[in-house]
Amino acid sequence: MAFSQGRAEQPLPGLSWRPMTAGDLDGVVEVAAIGFPDHFEGRGCFENRLGLNPSGCFVLSAEGGPVRGYMVAYPWRREAAPALNTLIDALPEDAEVMYLHDLALHPEARGGGHARPVVEALADQARAQGWRELALVAVNDAAPFWGRHGFNVHETPAMAAKLASYGDDARYMLRTL
Repeated sequence: MAFSQGRAEQPLPGLSWRPMTAGDLDGVVEVAAIGFPDHFEGRGCFENRLGLNPSGCFVLSAEGGPVRGYMVAYPWRREAAPALNTLIDALPEDAEVMYLHDLALHPEARGGGHARPVVEALADQARAQGWRELALVAVNDAAPFWGRHGFNVHETPAMAAKLASYGDDARYMLRTL
């Protein structure tokens, strides 16, 4: 699941991306509840992903301020996506892509150009680690947003049943690195 659309009237100034810490998890859950009200994932899910791949977890905030965005990514299998709000025992040894699990911005942070820097940082990081593609499931009619970030819809029978649990507008998307 990736990105909730929408724009703020006047985005907050002074926000920057930094590595996520355990102390950020309550703020991440708050932003997730706003960004993905129909795709609930609890604190345990985010704590799990942070533990599995801390280098792929980031938050957007002003220095000392509350979380106003987050991104979670980790290695995964191509043409697959973990079930919503589930814990993962380990990252798959046969991972083929860097999976962008979530990118969400608080309404106060939308429209300020904050998504592009963290998506590009993830792409650079994934490329340096030897991954050839980024993958995600776009929800909330966000496929056009992700298209502007270099992702293309990848329709496959392997994903059809899985996408049904994400909603009618869900699209599996890939970006070649």
